[in-house]
Order: sequence, then structure tokens, then C-alpha cells
Amino acid sequence: MAAVTDVSENTKSESEVFEITDFTTASEWERFVSRVEEVLNEWKLTGNSTRMSPKKSNYSSGTWEENSQEINFVDFKFSITHYALVQEHENNTNTELEEAPFPFAMQELLCTNNDFPPRAHCLVRWYGIREFVVISPGANVEAIISESKCNLLLSSISISLVNIGCQVPIFVQIQQKWRRLYFGECQGQGVHTEFEMVHLRRVPSQYNHLSGLLDIFKSKTGYTIYPLPPINVAIRFTYILQDWQQHSWPLQPPGLQTRPSTLSTFPHDSASPVNSAPVSFHIALKSDFDNLLGGEVGVEEFGKLPFGACEETISELHLSTTWPDLTEGTVLDNDVYSDLDPLHAPHWSLRIKTVEHPQCLLGDLLTDFFKLLGRKETTEEILGRGSVEEEGKDTSDISSALSKLTEPTASVPMSKLSVSNMVHNARRHIKRHRVIDDCPLGADVLNCILQYLFPDAAVDKTENKTPQTNSFGKHAKNQNTDMLNCCIKRKQARDSIHKNPERSNETAFQNIHQVTEVTAANSSSQITAVSPGKFLDSWSDSEEEFFECLSDQWDTESPCIRREKDGSKTRAEGRMHPCNNMTLLNSSDLLFIPVTQEPAPMTEDLLEEQSEILAKLGTSAEGAQLRARMQSACLLSDMESFKAANPGSILEDFVRWYSPRDFLEDIVNENGQTVLKGKLSPRMKIPGNIWVETWENAKAIPAHRQRRLFDDTKEAEKVLHYLEVQKPADLSRHLLPCIIHATILKLKEEEAFENIPTVKKNIQKATIQAGKLLQQFHLDDNNLEDCIDSLIAMEMIIAQFRSLKTKLGISEAENEDQREKLRLFLNSLLEEPEVVVIGAGQGKVGGIIHRLFHIAKETAILDKESEQRKEEEKNLTEGDSKIRDFPSPAGREILLRTCIPRPAPYSKALPQRLFCVLTREEFRLVGAFSSDTSFF
Repeated sequence: MAAVTDVSENTKSESEVFEITDFTTASEWERFVSRVEEVLNEWKLTGNSTRMSPKKSNYSSGTWEENSQEINFVDFKFSITHYALVQEHENNTNTELEEAPFPFAMQELLCTNNDFPPRAHCLVRWYGIREFVVISPGANVEAIISESKCNLLLSSISISLVNIGCQVPIFVQIQQKWRRLYFGECQGQGVHTEFEMVHLRRVPSQYNHLSGLLDIFKSKTGYTIYPLPPINVAIRFTYILQDWQQHSWPLQPPGLQTRPSTLSTFPHDSASPVNSAPVSFHIALKSDFDNLLGGEVGVEEFGKLPFGACEETISELHLSTTWPDLTEGTVLDNDVYSDLDPLHAPHWSLRIKTVEHPQCLLGDLLTDFFKLLGRKETTEEILGRGSVEEEGKDTSDISSALSKLTEPTASVPMSKLSVSNMVHNARRHIKRHRVIDDCPLGADVLNCILQYLFPDAAVDKTENKTPQTNSFGKHAKNQNTDMLNCCIKRKQARDSIHKNPERSNETAFQNIHQVTEVTAANSSSQITAVSPGKFLDSWSDSEEEFFECLSDQWDTESPCIRREKDGSKTRAEGRMHPCNNMTLLNSSDLLFIPVTQEPAPMTEDLLEEQSEILAKLGTSAEGAQLRARMQSACLLSDMESFKAANPGSILEDFVRWYSPRDFLEDIVNENGQTVLKGKLSPRMKIPGNIWVETWENAKAIPAHRQRRLFDDTKEAEKVLHYLEVQKPADLSRHLLPCIIHATILKLKEEEAFENIPTVKKNIQKATIQAGKLLQQFHLDDNNLEDCIDSLIAMEMIIAQFRSLKTKLGISEAENEDQREKLRLFLNSLLEEPEVVVIGAGQGKVGGIIHRLFHIAKETAILDKESEQRKEEEKNLTEGDSKIRDFPSPAGREILLRTCIPRPAPYSKALPQRLFCVLTREEFRLVGAFSSDTSFF
């Protein structure tokens, strides 16, 4: 009975415990395959599109598109990227294209139009395809090294290609990225292509020539059918020239003598090669080359920018000799003999490798100047406090600075005082109190700098020049010094009138009239001339609150007294002259133009500060009203002057004089008399108009009793404080437009000697860019750095052109036509990645290149370390002395192509391709082998 109970309990427990395996749930591998298919469908890579065969050199000159996304396999990130060549003629709808029997990638394996493209993706160069997809490990992800992971990825992409019918080849990058190892495949209807690679560090001896590589290709493709199909062969050898001993300096060296000056001259003409100096000149050359290392070579004279490269700008010259269309039996290349003579190659192409960031004089100057803009040191930290101050005097108080500037002295007449004169006197003071050797700059250099910063310092000191107009076309330093000169002139005029009001009346009027014309140049307010008269004596030197203007002749000779309706009498003040015989609207009195305050001069920084204050008021009604009142200070002053000059006037009278277009006149006849009627314009009748409010608040106050609109004392103190707190970096920022402008002019001057179209176009672009950049009040350092980099790049291009011109010997051309052809060739060499040499080794340029390699070869004979290399080359070049002019090729590329049935003799004939790369450090085989999946 107990046994029966145990059996029943076990049966019950087994019935309660069970598991269900859900085979409908996708695995991580299936999710990865599905995600790949989604991306390919999103890029519309299904099916086989119709397109034309690529044109010659289209892979290099065309535009390539890249689309990239990230996909995950569990927690392993991959980047999937689609590369495609965009061709304009593909959009031509008039051309009828038929769909190819197998994928276009297979057809492109046999295309010869774009063999060895100079600039393209490595897969484009190796396989000749123009559309493909690459799956590679994401950033900061370990490389795929294990064979099982590689096979898993390849099987995944194979399933994806079959599921969606994609005929674009897909590659998987494995191993370390620097090895550039890719495996992939391409699926078509009944056809299949496998992309494989082999990468070794050394070239096996049996495969170091064409014969051994043909054996590999035949064994891989099963080349056993009869008759044997032809194998197309394309070969490219690349020779590198690095020895520039005969042309080692792109510019002429400094002179062969020791100069006492620290500024070394640098010849302008840089087309000639360097001549080797005898040993006896070693000591004489030492100081010049010491200066070269110090960066001072190239300075012709102070005031001219240095230009040119201090080192070779061309590091290597790459000559590629190509045999584009050969067959297996037409050329012999084995371990004993080779028919591949570079002089007899039908195609030559040349490319240059430039030095990255060579030391260029103008570039170093611009770079150091840009670094100076970010320095934080003050002038005191650099020069030391009190370097130009007199001992025992406190110069920290700036409140009475304007009075000190305008103090008359026995040695300097008052009419000669200006900012430039002060600098001139200070310069003499420095020379008298300091030792010249202790100065940071020499006296000749300092004089040139000061004369440039203060041009009027060089003017004859006996002449009394009118200060220049304060124009926004100048930079901030000149605007502020013009403002200071204006303040000095006004202060001098007031001082002369106060001390001798009777004799100096006419002279003071002339001075203030000059200042009025200067300061009113940038104002939009009404500007009027001031008539001679007498000044009011109520002024204070400490608190100069009121505007001291001249009373007019009508005030002194025939004062006008108007009787008001309440019996009081009002005296008209501050009149100039009648305004076109106009009368007041409410009386028959003449309408007089009042004496007004001249508009205050403005500098760009003051205008920017005022704009920021007004912008901070916001867009509310209160802010707009406050902004209008702040901007109507000059309007209020003019209204008060107008009321004082025209007692009993109304707003319409003021508008008739101040803004005639806002008064609409109408002449009517009343009782047989012509009467002038009129009204204000609609904008003057808007409720809350600032003109109406200002007129109601304005009092009849003549200009000479008004608060001054322009406080020259306060503005002078602002300017002096601005100049005092300027750091060397701030001064450098003021000089930035000058240095950029001088740089562009220097580039134009140097380009004019060489006629380089690329530099000419870049100069025009840089001029526009600099014009837009320097118009900004606050410069963007990033945009400024881009502008400076573009200027430095142009100097390097000119230096590269001159180096190539020297090496290829343009000056040695027989006639002008040959010189022009060589010049065009050099321009193409700088603009394009690779340039075809017309005539190959038999042409004019080919002969020059051959001579360069021949000279380098002869120089290498003297090198003991090259003896072993010469023996190796002798084995390759045995029996032909001409080949010895060239060194052993630095790189060899051999391309083998054919179309044979595979895998069986009765299969469809499909393209096969093998690309071989042989260098001293690398041996790479890149194969694309197609097979028939229907008849195998």
C-alpha cells in the first residue's frame, strides 16, 4: 500500500513540472540579420539597378556619397556604411538602359577605364567597383580576430543578400583596422562572387614577379580549359624621389657675410637653386644660419612682411609608370629578367607629397600674432611699472587729465597741443631718461611704429592742423584718439575765451567752428554754423555743467522783447538769423533759426554701448517710451533753443523749421487776403507722440544756459582710461585689420610673379571673408583662425610652386611656349592628386623627371649604405643600363583579369580578378572570384 502511494505522488509531481520551448522567438543572430535587411531596404539597395559604364577617371573626379548607421549584435556595436559614386549622366532620362544579366559589380571587375585611381577608397582601387557596403566594428570596439566570428558575419550578410535580392557587394572588415582586411560577397541571379584577401609583411621570393603571380591566379580560378582564354594584365610601378641635395632650399640662402644687425636680409628672387658654399665660408655663414634658426631670416626691411619657406616644402616626388593593357604572352617578368623598362612605359603620371606644416616666415608671423591676441599680461607686467613715468609724481589720478593735456607751457605753444604732439614729447623724454640698450625696441623701430600709429606726428609742428573727422571707417584706436583731440580743442577754446574774452573772441569762434564741423560729421541731427559774439561768464572749470556757446549779433545790437497776453515781457535769446522770411503761425513775428548745441561725436564702441543699453530696455510699452526719451535728448535741446529764440511759437512752427516734410502747407484766401494754413502730418498726430510730449516739457532756455549734450571733460577721461587699460593683446586686436590687409597685399604681390590660378581665387575669397569678419565689433576667434589658416595655406602653395619651379627648371625652357606648358603642368600638380605626364618618358617633362632621378642615383653612389641596395638593383636591371637611372620601385601593383567558366567547364563564363600589391613592407593579394550557382 505504501508503494502505491509513492508511485502516485511521483506521478503527480512529474505532471506539475514541464517546460515549453517557444521556437517562434527570434534569436540574437536572427535579429542581427533582420536589422541588416532593414538598413538595406531603407537605402533601397534591393534588385539590380540600370546604369551606364563609368567613364575614364570618373572614380577620382566624381562625387562619392556615404550613408552610415549603427547596428548591434547582442552588445557588440557595428557600423554599416554605404558608399556610392554619384554620376550626372545617370539622371539622363533620354538614354535607354537595359538591365544587366548579372550584377554590375561583376561587370566592373573587368572594366579598364578606372584602373589605379589616384584618390579613392581602397576597395574602389582594388576591385574597381563604384557601389558597396562595409560592415566594420564600431568606435572603441575590439577588432574581429577569431575565425568563427568572421564566418558568422559572412553567413549573416549572405542570408541578408539572398532574402532581399540585393546585388550590391557587402564587405566585412576583420583583424586590426591598419591592416585593411576585408572579406565579402555579391549575390546575383544564379551567380556568386567571393571577395578575399591575403596580407603579409614580406613578399615571398617565388611571388616577387609577374610569373609567380600568374601561377597563383591560374590555380585559384581553375584555369584548365582549352583553348585558354586571355588574361589581361595591367602593371604600375611607382618610383619615389626623396633626395633634394641639388635643390635643397626653396629660397635663396642669406648672404655670405656676418652682419652686425639682428635683422637679416632675405633676397626677393627665390627661383635659383642653392650653390654649395666652400668650407672657408663656414664661419661667415654661421651667424646667418643662426638667425635662420631664430626665425629672423626673410626680413628685407622694417615695414615689409617676410615671405617664404625656411625648409623644403616638397618631401617626395612620386613617379608612376603604367602599362595599362597587356596580355600574358606580351611581357616577360621573372626572377631573372624583366621587360618592364620605366622609360618605355606608355603612361607616366606624377604626384607630389608635401611637408606637413613647414616653417614659413609669413605663416609664423601670423601664428604668433594670433597667439598674442590671447595673452593676458598687462603693459606694466611686460615693461614694468613706471617705465616712462617721472620719479616722485603720482599719475594715478585721471580726473584732471584733460586740464593737464591743455595746460599751456613755455616750450609748447597751446596751438601745437595734440595727442600726437604729446606722444612726440614723451618719446623724447624716454630717450633722455633711459638707456637705449634697455629699451624693448630700438629707437629706429619705435619711431616707425609711432609714426604709423600716429600719422599726424610726422606733420610739421608749426602748422595748426584741424583734427580729422571721427569716422567709423577707422578702427577703435583712431576713433578714440580723434575723440581726445576733439575734447582738447574744445577745452582750449573755452580756456582762451575765459582768460581773454575780448581779444580772443574771434579766434575762439574759429576753433569751435572747426570742432563743430568735425564732430558733426557723423550726426543725423540738424547742423548749424555759429555766429561770432560774446561768451557767458557763468562757467566752472571743476563742474563744467553748461554749454558755452556764442550769443548772436541780434542779441547784442537789437534785442527783441515780446509782450505776452498777461502783460509780461519775454526777451528773445539765442537767435541766429531769420529762416527764409518765414513768420510764426500765431503772429507776424519772423521765425528765427536758433543757436543750438552741436551734436556729440560718437565712437564705434560708444555707439555699441549705447545700443546695448537701449536693447536691454526690452519691447514693452514702458521700455519703448523710455528708449524714445533717451534718444530725444538732442531734440529737447533744440526745442528749448527754438522756444528761447522764438517766444510765442507753437509746435507747428518748430516742425516747419526742423522737419518741413511733417508740415502740410495749404494757402487759402480769407476776405481777399492770402493766408497760409497748414497742419501736422499724420505721424505727428499719433497719440503719445514723443515730439508732442517733448514740446510740452521743453522750456525756453537758450543753448548757452543748457546742460551740455557733450561733456568733453568726461569723454576725455573715458578715452584716457580706455588707453590706459589697454593690454598688448588689445592693441594687437586693433592692429589685426592692418596685418591681415598687409598679408593679403603681400600674397597678391608674390602671386603676381608666379601666376597661380588657385592662389588668385583663394585671395579673392580670403578678401571677402576678411572683410565680413573684420566688420564685426566682437571678432569670433574660430572664424579668425580659419581666415589666418587660409592665408598661411596660400603662402605654402606659393612656396611649393617655387620649389617645383626650381627643381623642374622652368627658367631653362627653350622658349616661352615651353615655359607656359611647364607652368600649367606645375599648377595642375598643385591642384590635382595626380597629373599625367604628356609624352611619358619621351616628352619634355619626362626628360626633366628622368634627369632628376639620374642625379639622385649618381648622388646615392657616394653613399656607402647604398652599396647593398645597388647590388639588389643590379640583379633586376642586368643587361640594360638605362633602367639603372631609376631606383628599385617603391611599390608595384599588378592587376590580372579574365573571364572563364567556373567552377565547371560547362558553367557560365564569369569575371575573375586579382589585384597584387608588392612593397618593401607589404604583400597583398586582393581577389574577386565568381562562380555559377546554377550549373556547377
